[in-house]
Amino acid sequence: MEKVNIDWKNLGFSYLKTDFRYVSRYKDGKWDDGALVEDNRLYIEECATALHYGQQSFEGLKAYTTKEGKVQLFRPDQNAKRMNNSADRLLMPQVPVEKFIDACVQVVKANMNWVPPYGTGATLYLRPMLIGVGENIGVKPAPEYIFAIFCMPVGAYFKGGMTPVNFITSEFDRAAPHGTGAAKVGGNYAGSLYPHQLAVNSGFADCIYLDPATHTKIEEVGAANFFGITKDNKFVTPFSPSILPSITKYSLMHVAKEYLGMEVEERDVLIDNLDEFAEAGACGTAAVISPIGGISHNGKMHVFHSETEVGPVTKKLYETLTGIQFGEVEAPEGWIVVCE
Repeated sequence: MEKVNIDWKNLGFSYLKTDFRYVSRYKDGKWDDGALVEDNRLYIEECATALHYGQQSFEGLKAYTTKEGKVQLFRPDQNAKRMNNSADRLLMPQVPVEKFIDACVQVVKANMNWVPPYGTGATLYLRPMLIGVGENIGVKPAPEYIFAIFCMPVGAYFKGGMTPVNFITSEFDRAAPHGTGAAKVGGNYAGSLYPHQLAVNSGFADCIYLDPATHTKIEEVGAANFFGITKDNKFVTPFSPSILPSITKYSLMHVAKEYLGMEVEERDVLIDNLDEFAEAGACGTAAVISPIGGISHNGKMHVFHSETEVGPVTKKLYETLTGIQFGEVEAPEGWIVVCE
């Protein structure tokens, strides 16, 4: 299939209307079959709970073109399971994992001419979402729901190669104890816009959120998960019930242990004990890894490996995981779904 005429190597992360998206509706206790549509507008009731009470969740995943020309999804079952965990938290109906994966494959195949070619570093980003709709004005679960997926090509996150960036701790909380921090819901992101802007205004890439109860432990780095490489070569990442369980993070934990032979620990990471780390990074779908040069806390900057160069372990983790995603490194069983 002939590709659309796009400068693939200079794409950013911005919305582009592609040809097809998938929409399915839940009504009277069951999902319909869903269908691909061309219209990129959703028509919902003005009283939809998604608009008034934030009853909605979303996901993000990518499709990759391999050297052999195959197009593949990376661990879509994990996105499906995480969306269902979010749905449970907000009293929304689950989307069956098989339906979720099938919808992703349908969207990729219908927009194959928008999938970036191998070697450009670009990918096809998919945005599944689940929103409460139907006629309702009370603070209660919606009577109907929409599950939809749209996609767009996005550029390589690091166009000039990975470069470390600096972060600053925030006095604001990302999520409350026993709140919705572990769910991927829009309200978590809306509340992060102001702290993010304060960090950027101060010359940092983003802010670091500490645990809301004591403000002594690292939880998340902006909209990403934190990891550190200790001086004795352990992969360490924070554990907390209010952290969003990053699919990228858990994939990196597997890569660190099974591919690089490292010890892996998911535990408390004290903000006053950063000296234990030789390297640090933030991880998520968009960048895979954003190396952390330094963290500013209470007016003091702690620098890890370097503010200008990526640490050797961080670089190896990035190369291995992206190699799996692009089909250059053999993937663990079940991680890859080929869109055939």
